[in-house]
Amino acid sequence: MLSFYACGPSAEEKAAAEKAKADSAKAADDAAKAAKEAATQDSLAKVKAAEDSIAKAKAAEDSAAAKAKGGKGGKMAPAPAPAKKK
Repeated sequence: MLSFYACGPSAEEKAAAEKAKADSAKAADDAAKAAKEAATQDSLAKVKAAEDSIAKAKAAEDSAAAKAKGGKGGKMAPAPAPAKKK
């Protein structure tokens, strides 16, 4: 009996070790994919924020240019209807 035990792990133990190794590799791959996805989402959020900032700056610039031309910077309200005489 000692000779069998001394020869190494059983087939069951080898299979369990292989499964643990595969599970560990899969967990590492999943973590790497999650980190890459998080970095991608972060980059996209930064791009969106930059685009929003540019759009706001452009709108402010357009508004300032319209005011400089004498307008109110945007759509003008329609003139009020004249009052009716009695």
